[in-house]
Amino acid sequence: MIKKWFQNIGPGTLVAAAFIGPGTVTLCTLSGVNFGFNLLWAMVISIIATIVLQEMAARLGIISQKGLSGVIRDEVKNPVIKQLLIGLILIAIVIGNSLYEAGNIGGGVLGLETVLGSWKVSLGTVSINLMTILVGVIAFLLLYIGNYKFLEKALVTLVILMSISFLITAILTKPDVLAIIKGMFIPKLPENGLLTVIGLIGTTVVPYNLFLHASLVKEKWNKPNDLPSARKDTIISIILGGFVSLAIIISAAAIPSGKISNAADLAQGLAPLFGNASKYFLALGLFAAGITSAITAPLAAAYVAKGCLGWKGGLKSRNFRFVWMFILLLGVLFSSFGIKPIQIIKVAQVANGLLLPLIAGILLWVMNKERVLGIYKNTKFQNFIGLCILTFSIFLGLKSILKVLNVY
Repeated sequence: MIKKWFQNIGPGTLVAAAFIGPGTVTLCTLSGVNFGFNLLWAMVISIIATIVLQEMAARLGIISQKGLSGVIRDEVKNPVIKQLLIGLILIAIVIGNSLYEAGNIGGGVLGLETVLGSWKVSLGTVSINLMTILVGVIAFLLLYIGNYKFLEKALVTLVILMSISFLITAILTKPDVLAIIKGMFIPKLPENGLLTVIGLIGTTVVPYNLFLHASLVKEKWNKPNDLPSARKDTIISIILGGFVSLAIIISAAAIPSGKISNAADLAQGLAPLFGNASKYFLALGLFAAGITSAITAPLAAAYVAKGCLGWKGGLKSRNFRFVWMFILLLGVLFSSFGIKPIQIIKVAQVANGLLLPLIAGILLWVMNKERVLGIYKNTKFQNFIGLCILTFSIFLGLKSILKVLNVY
């Protein structure tokens, strides 16, 4: 039974790997430190919304045998609207992912430095972090191999290690189980907690994951009979990813407020309280979170570009490789030289805030097209849940933009 389950697991795990990145780790850390268990319910809502949207993306990929960007390209008939959509998607996802890639690589470096210390060399006035280059090389090799099954197994292994690391760290804090259950199922909004709620949902319901999932399922499944396996894979993987986020919040809640400001402080703060073992577990988790996102972000951007521009070929095609290499290179450069493109990242956050409701809306529209999905189009109940998520994503997008622009 376990062997059969492992054979079916796959694309959903890559989606979980994509949303558990350094940004998620840091945000969950701050949530736990500042609000304890009070915002766990926001993560539960995020998990449910992600499962609903990712199931739609997976169903679309299996039935149509196209990626989401490819379906948009084929189904939007008005040439002006089509070009505007394709342009917006390419700018927001391809460029946006290259900006976030520096943070993903930085997360992997953070995990290594927690255990091994800093490896830096100076070239004149410039200091280069060798750990960054190491993480970049690992991501490059995994992507360059261009074998979906190999990539899938590598990421499944990393996600399992990440999950075990954060879950053990949470257990070491000996949390109040009843308080955790209340935090998960009884919504409570502490003062100044709204933006953290928005952030928790925004880092879990990720627009580029919808493109990534619809493209990846085609590599593994190609028949309607495969839908139950894909659905099970999606649900289990995203719940697993959600548990990782919950574990980080629970771990961080054990650290006194004011003692921690990011994930690095979480690793340092847990060590004197629970011994060096928790430090190593957390370091492994941070490394896995960074490296998995450093792989999936360029991969998703390449799939989006391929679908939007109508490129042929698979993971080893020249154009496909050019896109992910470009994004990975930018990430390594920004991270290696310690560049912190704060203003650029703010622009990326605005694009992400605009993109989430747009892509969720387009996905819902596509999921109701009988020409694309036939009898596998959305049911009324699925549309109702989808519309609720879309409405909330519009609210989330507006709040995200206002946050970046410092308008409250």
